[in-house]
Amino acid sequence: MNTTLTNNLGPAELRRRIDAGEPLQLVDVREAPEFAAGRLAGARLIPLGELERRAAEFDRSRPLVLICRSGKRSGQAREKLERLGFNNLACLTGGLTAWEAAGLPVEKDARAPWALERQVRVAAGSLVVLGVTLGFLVHPGFFGLSAFVGGGLVFAGVTDWCGMGLLLAKAPWNRRQSCACRT
Repeated sequence: MNTTLTNNLGPAELRRRIDAGEPLQLVDVREAPEFAAGRLAGARLIPLGELERRAAEFDRSRPLVLICRSGKRSGQAREKLERLGFNNLACLTGGLTAWEAAGLPVEKDARAPWALERQVRVAAGSLVVLGVTLGFLVHPGFFGLSAFVGGGLVFAGVTDWCGMGLLLAKAPWNRRQSCACRT
């Protein structure tokens, strides 16, 4: 069966193609903790930051469907792969969020780490509390820690790039064996 992809696929269309046995390569470009928390059955984890380095792992004769949480990172992945000469690509429109909203099944690791966004909120909140506490008890200069974290959160909100999230993604608890075995 020769399948060509030229457009994005909505959840229902992707499900139909999977059920029809089309030889799709499902590639999830999120980070390991996100993948562990929920993914399409049969999807392969290759985080966006590793995509160019690992592009040789793809079978160019089979269509690639790129998946992320909302569709943004899969769009970026598509652009990267197109620059590398791939042309049989599609993104899951609306990402895993749309897939789940359509009531379609996801696989989950039983002991998946917290979502990265939740980890960032806990870490940022803890650093702000620490900065304020140390600012009152030790030295007013520690208030700068709280200001720095607050500025980082504003920057992350404006640019949609979160350095703390990228650092947390590399933390040992986010590199669980159950995630790594699927890469």
